[in-house]
Amino acid sequence: MSFANDICSASQCDISSAYNKCARYMRKIFKFDQMDFQFAMWQMFYLFVAPQKLIKIFRARKLSKSQYARDDPAFLVLFAAALSITTIGFSIVLKLTFVQFIKFLLLVIFIDCIGLGLLIATLFWYLTNSFLKPKTNLQDVEWGFAFDIHLNAFFPPLILLHFIQLFFYNGIISHDWFLSILLGNTFWLCSCLYYFYITFLGYNSLQILNNTRYFLVPVPWIVLLYVISLFCKWNISHIVMNFYKYRVL
Repeated sequence: MSFANDICSASQCDISSAYNKCARYMRKIFKFDQMDFQFAMWQMFYLFVAPQKLIKIFRARKLSKSQYARDDPAFLVLFAAALSITTIGFSIVLKLTFVQFIKFLLLVIFIDCIGLGLLIATLFWYLTNSFLKPKTNLQDVEWGFAFDIHLNAFFPPLILLHFIQLFFYNGIISHDWFLSILLGNTFWLCSCLYYFYITFLGYNSLQILNNTRYFLVPVPWIVLLYVISLFCKWNISHIVMNFYKYRVL
């Protein structure tokens, strides 16, 4: 009975702690003078060139602040700014009207990024706590950290697909050439590989989890789908662009 009470008390403590952390995070989101934008930009840079370096940051944050999740919203603010700027580029390439641009921006932010991010973060948070964590370990994966991992993993695909790809779309990717299919689908391949590799690194940094290599299981299937798309001449970038146009009409 005492053991059950201890577990209940620990659970209530975790919920209270998570609420307090979230409240502190939200109170800082408009206090730009208190944000470390230089450090956030440094993280964004290493997400491209050496994402494995961020594992040290996660573990250092746990030791110094007793949490893996970010307590500084600077990364989120820069992420939102990058999302808004790249959406402007998308609107120019797609030749959207101002009303269509606003609609597209809202869909990208609240559906593609936040909505999908909440869904994926919650799914991975549940799976890691339910199946990858030893039952004897009372420490849980923080939901905020799961959402941080999603943002980290989503940033390189955002830049690849919503920024760099735009410079090649009208000139090359939008055509029916094999080079168009190869280039466009390669952008998607690299983006997916980035996402799952950074996701794996994030959860692998948690010493309370086992078998985090399962996050890499989709990788060979993605590569296989990439090869199939080339043989079948599926221009994934062109298909997605047409979908974007359709949903803002």
